[in-house]
Amino acid sequence: MHIVLGGTGNVGSATARVLLRRGERVTVVTRDADHATGLAGAGAQVAVADIRNVSALRDVFRSGDRAFLLNPPAAPFSDTDAEERENASAILEALVGSGLSKVVLQSTYGAHEGERCGDLTVLYEFEQRLQAQSIPTAINRGAYYMTNWSGFAEAVRGGGMLPSFLPTHLAVPMIGSHDLGEAAARRLMEPVKATGIFHVEGPDRYTPKDVADAFAKVLEREVNVTEIPRDAWVETFLQFGFSDEAALSYACMTGAIVDGKIESPAEFEKGSTSLQDFIRDILENASGNRSV
Repeated sequence: MHIVLGGTGNVGSATARVLLRRGERVTVVTRDADHATGLAGAGAQVAVADIRNVSALRDVFRSGDRAFLLNPPAAPFSDTDAEERENASAILEALVGSGLSKVVLQSTYGAHEGERCGDLTVLYEFEQRLQAQSIPTAINRGAYYMTNWSGFAEAVRGGGMLPSFLPTHLAVPMIGSHDLGEAAARRLMEPVKATGIFHVEGPDRYTPKDVADAFAKVLEREVNVTEIPRDAWVETFLQFGFSDEAALSYACMTGAIVDGKIESPAEFEKGSTSLQDFIRDILENASGNRSV
């Protein structure tokens, strides 16, 4: 039995569905069973638990053999780094005495030591603490999530402008949720001894201009990039409703990408989801699967 944390989110649900298609038994962990009806219909078991409830989460882990771990993103109006470090600590505590034979963590390109740089530092700390405990651990570091562009879909549809914190012509590795799910399922099904850090990115590297062009092609209208200047990053995040702490953390993550501090691994696994396919999918889903 595979236990999948965040089983109703983008990456968790993709992981669960890949495992189910391959005939594996899966339990998805969610805080709301109503969000898991589709996965239950596909054959998954559903466990309702808050990851901060250590004893309840440990009981769920004990029902399985291997687990996919991710750190759910904290609400942006909170101190996201502090909240996510608390999440990681609860998950790590729940692993003690769980009897799991292997865990797989979803992490990120550019994870590094530090105190306040969002996922880059929070997930690095999570990686280190997992590797220090006794359960064999595999870590998938994923490139820039294509889902980061999802929140701008309606703005693009309505006004033909794509806001971007990244420079218009900066090419970065990106990856779709399905490819992350494929990689996670692969790690879970590999032998216990298949541990270490693995890198996963999509079939190509893309710029914000490429993202705008992908929107334009699907929508059949002109779409232009509105580049947010660096000195306006924090203020823009605050206007989006982020807390002071979260705005600084997200600005730090953005700066790491722009300044070239995200590693470009010599070896990586390449997914198959193109940016064009991803944009088409999110626009169709936003339209209730109407033809765009």
